[in-house]
Amino acid sequence: MARGHSIILFHPSQNISGSAEVSTPSEMAPAGLSLGASVLCLLAWAHLATADRVYIHPFHLLVYSKSSCDQLEKPRAESPPDPTFTPVPIQAKSSTVDEQALREQLVRATQQLEAEERLRAVKVGVLLNFMGFHMYKMLSETRSAASGAVLSPVALFGTLTSFYLGALDPTASRLQAFLGVPGEDRGCTSRLDGHKVLSALQTIQGLLVAQGGAGSRARLLLSTVVGLFTAPGLRLKQPFVQGLSSISPVTLSRSLDLSTDPDLAAEKINRFMQAVTGWEMGRPLTGVNPDSTLLFNTYVHFQGKMKGFSLLPGLQEFWVDNTTSVSVPMLLGIGTFHYWSDTQNNLSVTRVPLSANACLLLIQPHRPPNLRQVEALTFQHNFLTRMKNLSPRAIRLTMPQLTLKGSYDLQDLLAQTKLPALLGAEANLGKISDANLRVGKVLNSVLFELKADEGEQPTESAPQPAGPEVLEVTLNSPFLLAVLERDSAALHFLGRVSNPLSAA
Repeated sequence: MARGHSIILFHPSQNISGSAEVSTPSEMAPAGLSLGASVLCLLAWAHLATADRVYIHPFHLLVYSKSSCDQLEKPRAESPPDPTFTPVPIQAKSSTVDEQALREQLVRATQQLEAEERLRAVKVGVLLNFMGFHMYKMLSETRSAASGAVLSPVALFGTLTSFYLGALDPTASRLQAFLGVPGEDRGCTSRLDGHKVLSALQTIQGLLVAQGGAGSRARLLLSTVVGLFTAPGLRLKQPFVQGLSSISPVTLSRSLDLSTDPDLAAEKINRFMQAVTGWEMGRPLTGVNPDSTLLFNTYVHFQGKMKGFSLLPGLQEFWVDNTTSVSVPMLLGIGTFHYWSDTQNNLSVTRVPLSANACLLLIQPHRPPNLRQVEALTFQHNFLTRMKNLSPRAIRLTMPQLTLKGSYDLQDLLAQTKLPALLGAEANLGKISDANLRVGKVLNSVLFELKADEGEQPTESAPQPAGPEVLEVTLNSPFLLAVLERDSAALHFLGRVSNPLSAA
């Protein structure tokens, strides 16, 4: 690689004003990529290596182009002020979310993708995986081993990018560095283009659900809804809200009194989102700060139907710990899955296909009390590289039918990362509103469901795997999971299942 063209990644645990770790292309290549995406990566690296005289930003697909910069740098006198609007009261009538329509919209967004768009999705996938692992660690540390956890790296990265879209310096520069794209003091053409990143996140979402086209029977559903809740009279800028449509086609802006009775305000928001989405989320919003003027909440619903799996009759035991069990519905699948037993670290991994380009990774400690240790070893930046060790194996897999509910406040995670002021009172969010915003809770809520595909034949009637002896894999004690989209190598969900019946 030519000198000066290394890719620089800021890991979220680093001080964003400090030095960065330099990674080589071989270290950064995401494992599990499709052949096409891998070729695109190699072409991009080759282009960087030959560009000795013309500087090319290492994240050139994610930053502003020269023409965009010329437009942005026009004197303010030539640019009309952004139009604004006041959100309607929260009691105003709203249509319910049509999840099938949202899925079809995502599928259409991935049809006839250009090579550059696919490569952009790969680059964003790398960044959001790094961010996801770090923030999952922060989340896990706030929860006891007996409680579960579920996090969406895509929603998390999308939330931070949305705030970047609405930020001015110095907040914008700090958010850009935290997202993993150094500005390098090279002016406008080194500045992150938030619209490009949100578009790439839409591509990543679409690739997850796109099997079979827009009109096919969906095995995977992924729906994202954003709620912007403001104090009465606060005006939001239209370009900001419209810019969120890539990551969330349904963005609901509503106003309500956040200060007089914060608990009542939280209750109203929870009722409103329940009515609009029909989703029952875990850990509903509580304790609104009465000084807040803006709440930014992201709600994600994922539903996967597992081909070739059937629901076992009756309820089965799931051991929460050595002495406590709960009765839960279990799924059975018999087939050839990719598997790896890591005897050195006392864990095993089973990969189950969810679609042609998406898979479920199930990580099981050999000794259940070691779940925390396995979690710390597994959910790291080399996770996908280690998944190359999996190989085909005839398996009889038994696992719980899952309905995981989890919520977390991004403000709490930022405080743990020693960046409590990033979205604090001093944050400059002048592209969201001309008012002096005070951002309260920034909630990410996830509803994650896995069930048998009822449209498929029961597993008992399917041909039995041939060859070696069938391996019994039974997930009847706490385990970890991840959902991977393989074209972009993006991890959509990371989770710990301690009790299938409790919210995370």
